[in-house]
Amino acid sequence: MRQSTLLSASLAHNFRHLYGDIFWFGVLTGSTLAFLAIYAARRGATGFQVSLLTAGPALMNLFLSLPAGRWLEGKPLIRISFWSAFWQRIGYIAIVPLAWWLHPTAEIWVIIIITLVMSAPVTFLNVGFNTLLAELVPSDWRGEVVGKRNAIFAFSTTAATLLCGQILNWIRFPDNYQIVFALGALSAGISTYHIGRLRSETKIFEIETSQENNKKPLLRLDLLRGSFGAFMLSYLAFYTFQYLPVAIFPLYYVRVMHLSDFYISLGNALFYLTMMIASINLGRVSARIGHRKVLIYSALLMGFYPLCAGLARTPLLYWVASFGGGLISGMVTGGLINRLMERTPENDRPAHMALYNIALNLGMLGGALFGPLLAGILDLRSALLVAAGLRTLAGILLLIWA
Repeated sequence: MRQSTLLSASLAHNFRHLYGDIFWFGVLTGSTLAFLAIYAARRGATGFQVSLLTAGPALMNLFLSLPAGRWLEGKPLIRISFWSAFWQRIGYIAIVPLAWWLHPTAEIWVIIIITLVMSAPVTFLNVGFNTLLAELVPSDWRGEVVGKRNAIFAFSTTAATLLCGQILNWIRFPDNYQIVFALGALSAGISTYHIGRLRSETKIFEIETSQENNKKPLLRLDLLRGSFGAFMLSYLAFYTFQYLPVAIFPLYYVRVMHLSDFYISLGNALFYLTMMIASINLGRVSARIGHRKVLIYSALLMGFYPLCAGLARTPLLYWVASFGGGLISGMVTGGLINRLMERTPENDRPAHMALYNIALNLGMLGGALFGPLLAGILDLRSALLVAAGLRTLAGILLLIWA
């Protein structure tokens, strides 16, 4: 589709830095974020401790996202996004030397505390940057820019994961992980630089509008009385069951399958590579069958990854799970957002998005906490198989209510 808004020098400048930001964030994802839970498992973390790496930030986001959204009204979004990213990403630097200073038992708890502290500024970053992206990118360029950012993210994440796999394979433990975490910290810094280089030509301080918005309730629970309430319930179930096995995976790979870091990195690389392929083709598939069918079909297949992983006895089936899981994840991630946009009215979108954010973080929190409990009642392999069934159930609920 031809854009009606011309690509001005200002837009081109912002697009370059938006692409630079997501490239280096992908490197961060393929390094520190991809291997932090695996590292914690190798240092002796329990299932509960691994779950806290997800549950803690989700809980913080749940409490702060609504007041953050209110506070950000009328504020300079670029400056706030930059400083939120700056203070949050200092935490990645703090993680690097811990193995040299602390006993593993103490180190795990310090990592959990750092992750929790980092989640406070990241809440402001997430809310502010999503709003900033909508402001900086005209609607007729948004599809192209978001699509390119997704593809760049998947590419840099895949490349970083493969590189880190080699580092973890050739350098002794735990020095290998400290190098991976240092790469992640450097990437986080460069990504933050690109956020700070963005330019806005929009007047940011709309004091009168902000005062009017402050009179509105933070949360519109009346929206849940109609069909949107059932819709959000299906999203809550989906996110709960999606995150349920997240804390189980690293423990299962390390303690049951005894996979090397190199084998795990290959699986991560396959996942993000096929996720990139799916993201590139998402627009074409959505145009052919519609956003709802994309969401339903992919959500019904979300149990594929934990099912294959739970049945795996060798790395081969784990890699099959990663290959298929990336394709499915690429489709379902886009389908969730696109269907959400279809179900929310443009003139009342912030209130609906606030409820969505609560469903997302409640699901992340519930899944992260319930997963280790399930693994404690059963065993790691059985817990993954149950999680596969629950993910399929979430797809059925979306079929009924989405």
